Amino acid sequence: MFMRRRPLVRPVVRPAGAPLLRGALVGGAAYAAGRSAARSSRREQDQEQAIADLQYQQQQEAQQAQQAAPAPPPAPPQVAPAGQDPGGLTEQLARLGELAQQGVLTPEEFAAAKARLLAG
Repeated sequence: MFMRRRPLVRPVVRPAGAPLLRGALVGGAAYAAGRSAARSSRREQDQEQAIADLQYQQQQEAQQAQQAAPAPPPAPPQVAPAGQDPGGLTEQLARLGELAQQGVLTPEEFAAAKARLLAG
């Protein structure tokens, strides 16, 4: 009688779904890495957009500040020496009154300039 010998090496038996499971793991990891990269890219784009918006706002504020900056005060009116050209005094007082009405001179500045003119 012949006895059957056992084989020296046994074949490795793998379950039928093992390659699929390995593929799912590799694919899932790649998917997660892609999502993470997309998320960080989106976050970086949002930060760049926020920086651009802030720079634009600062430029607009600077332009508004330049436009809203008051004009330099007008040069004080030239006072004619006393006894010369009395009509010039009237013109200068009228000019001072116009500047005060336009809001260029404050009431205090108007009063001081008028006193200088009248004092001669």
